[in-house]
Amino acid sequence: KYKITGIVNEPGGNTDSVLGYEVLGNDADLPELFKKYTNALITLGQIKSADLRVKLYLQTQKIGFELPTVISPRAYVSKYASLGAGTVVMHDSLINTGAKIGNNCILNTKSLVEHDAIVEDHCHISTSSVVNGGTVIREKTFIGSNTITKEYITVGKNSVIGGGLRVVSDVQENTLMNNNEHIIAEKG
Repeated sequence: KYKITGIVNEPGGNTDSVLGYEVLGNDADLPELFKKYTNALITLGQIKSADLRVKLYLQTQKIGFELPTVISPRAYVSKYASLGAGTVVMHDSLINTGAKIGNNCILNTKSLVEHDAIVEDHCHISTSSVVNGGTVIREKTFIGSNTITKEYITVGKNSVIGGGLRVVSDVQENTLMNNNEHIIAEKG
């Protein structure tokens, strides 16, 4: 549906090209670019914090850009699931019946969001992760690669769950986890 016309890079970043696409400018140029382009997609990931993704999302919305939902042709999204604005669903991901995905989320390659799960705004579900049925992932949370959540639990907002974990009970907000069920620090 969409054609990439160019990249907006961070100030001081590469000004020539990125992956063969012309660099059109940096974040400060967005108001001027809006005069020519009406769609924008935030492609910045999040590992330690969602803050920059959230800032870019709010900035592009304020300017007036439309933030399309982009779904890989190799992904499956149930017609009974919902996806928010600016969400990206990568190759071989699966979003099942009744799942609700918020705005500005990344569902990375081979991620699985099961039936009736909720992933709130500004979350990143990493490669090969499984969010089981009825689980709630609160806003601005990062779920690392190969992590599996138990069904019907809640992972609190602004948390970072490391890769390869099995999350079997509720997780408080602002939590940093890096090995199985072991909270090593609280963010904030």
